[in-house]
Amino acid sequence: MSETGSGQRARIVVGVDGSAGSAHALRWAARQAGYAGATLEAVTAWQYPAFFGWAPVGVDSADFGSIAEKSLNDALNEVFGSQWPEWVRTRVVEGYPARVLVEASEGADLLVVGSRGHAGFADALLGSVSTYCVQHAHGPVTVIRPPRHH
Repeated sequence: MSETGSGQRARIVVGVDGSAGSAHALRWAARQAGYAGATLEAVTAWQYPAFFGWAPVGVDSADFGSIAEKSLNDALNEVFGSQWPEWVRTRVVEGYPARVLVEASEGADLLVVGSRGHAGFADALLGSVSTYCVQHAHGPVTVIRPPRHH
């Protein structure tokens, strides 16, 4: 997977949202990119919160894009430390996470997402973002499940 048919370096996209599930997906995608000699593109999507009725004071001054970027950088620092490999790229995009990831998957060799960590019957289900990505991505998708705790 180190090069695509066009001679470009392969590209693995991973969705990062600050959850434990996305942290596992990021670690897995980073290992895979390292093995394959691929570029790793870590993508975080953010949206303005929907409020019903009165909006909380101070929301107008919140910079949601910067908050999302900090969350993404924190996740990457946890995986790589403060010195990221040269093959790591980041993108912070405003929009619905599932759609942002599907758009990012265009031209990618692999899209990696985490899944929810529910117990019991719900454990067999994927989250709405991972389900959407599996159904609509432009190429292969790997869903990383959280490790089992006994």
